[in-house]
Amino acid sequence: MASIENKVENLIQEKVEEIGYDLYDVEYVKEGKNYFLRVYIDNEKGISLEDCEKVSNEINPLLDEANIIAEQYFLEVSSPGIERVLRKDKHLEKNIGKEVEVKLFKKDEKGNKSYTGILNDFSEEKVKIEETEISRKDIAQIKTIYNW
Repeated sequence: MASIENKVENLIQEKVEEIGYDLYDVEYVKEGKNYFLRVYIDNEKGISLEDCEKVSNEINPLLDEANIIAEQYFLEVSSPGIERVLRKDKHLEKNIGKEVEVKLFKKDEKGNKSYTGILNDFSEEKVKIEETEISRKDIAQIKTIYNW
């Protein structure tokens, strides 16, 4: 599925930027019997429902024409939200020095299944949360934390 995500991202990136938005991420997932193509957009002013509709209307013809996805799917365009999932290196880079939550696939040798703290650094192999280094292959999800 990552291949589909990359192909879609490459296909729509220029169009999304051309109409004034940043392409934050693309996610293609199966939930139950249905497939969803989720396109996350962002800009400095925030994202409204009208922004999502505008982007959807612009990228839909591109997706139809390219016919990258064989299955029937639902297209969803939305904001990444206040608490954002950090899936890519560019997301991690932008959030160094900020508080994040790291969820692991299973408990580690210390018995922890999650860590919360300041993202200090990352590499291709590891993420460093304060003084704790975590192997990226053990990480199920990293997201920012918004303190209300």
